[in-house]
Amino acid sequence: MNIDYSICNALKYQSFGLPEGLVIYDIGCQWIVNFWKRLQQSPHLSIPEVMQLLVAVGKFHLSAHIRECFVLYSLNFLYGSGQLDGEILETLWSPFNFI
Repeated sequence: MNIDYSICNALKYQSFGLPEGLVIYDIGCQWIVNFWKRLQQSPHLSIPEVMQLLVAVGKFHLSAHIRECFVLYSLNFLYGSGQLDGEILETLWSPFNFI
């Protein structure tokens, strides 16, 4: 999957020694289900061995998910994420349309 390749490379970029990597993805709750399996099956995908992966869904998209997703994937409950909403790209689309 292209998203797996992108996330693996982003997590490896200048991340030596970082204990955690935060992935905020609109469908992170579905994506993570088989992520580790896909990693094991691919010789091209990997993340740093010492890195724990934290997965969240952006606040705007989370409201459209089932109730169980809120507790498991909300940035409100993820220590260290502060008041991040995880939706910066979507907020920039309208201004970028002028470009």
